[in-house]
Amino acid sequence: MNEQKAVIVTGAGGNLGSAVVRELASAGAKLVCMNRSGNELEALAGDLPASTEFLSIAGTDLTDYASCAAAVARAVKRFGGVSALVNTVGGFQMGPVGPEAPAQWETMMTANARTALTISAAVLPTMKAAGYGRIVHIAAAPGLKAGAKQAAYAASKAAVIRLTEAIAAECRDDRITANCILPGTIDTPENRAAMPDAKTDGWVSPQSIARLIAFLISPAAAVVTGAAIPATGRE
Repeated sequence: MNEQKAVIVTGAGGNLGSAVVRELASAGAKLVCMNRSGNELEALAGDLPASTEFLSIAGTDLTDYASCAAAVARAVKRFGGVSALVNTVGGFQMGPVGPEAPAQWETMMTANARTALTISAAVLPTMKAAGYGRIVHIAAAPGLKAGAKQAAYAASKAAVIRLTEAIAAECRDDRITANCILPGTIDTPENRAAMPDAKTDGWVSPQSIARLIAFLISPAAAVVTGAAIPATGRE
């Protein structure tokens, strides 16, 4: 990891985002934690080592370029640059291709694809100026092949995969990598409540995905770019 720069984590107050923050903080990373709710960021900050260099940014509109650019500017002012972006923000809805599908399509494309595009576009100029960067987005297996009632969700995650591939191709000579992860069912309290009868022994912990992300944003992962990486194995 570029020790002089910072890692931006979006959705830092969520199950996966907070696991990423804790994993990176344990390795001494400088962190820019973006989240809709400032209260979640305050709680997260209290869980981190006292030595963690931590910038909290609440309320950024990840669908708006100017809002994202302002957040990146704050990160650059505080830490001198941004070495990595870990974007964990997204949404999930299911429904058939019927009367409600157009509205659901807009919702999913905004929550998953537009946010990934906008925050990437905002962070790339500072990475290009430095000649170094790492971008990781969270996609999903339906982005490769949709099932029933997944049209909008799958299309939005497919857009994240294609976006990742495009960034990787455009930025290879700038030594910027872009990859996305396709998690299995993540073991969260919300998923356990939604699927009380499911077998959970094969679910993937947020911590295991965080460790994968930590590798992907490290210098050791320089040759990995443009990938959609399944995270479905057994721990």
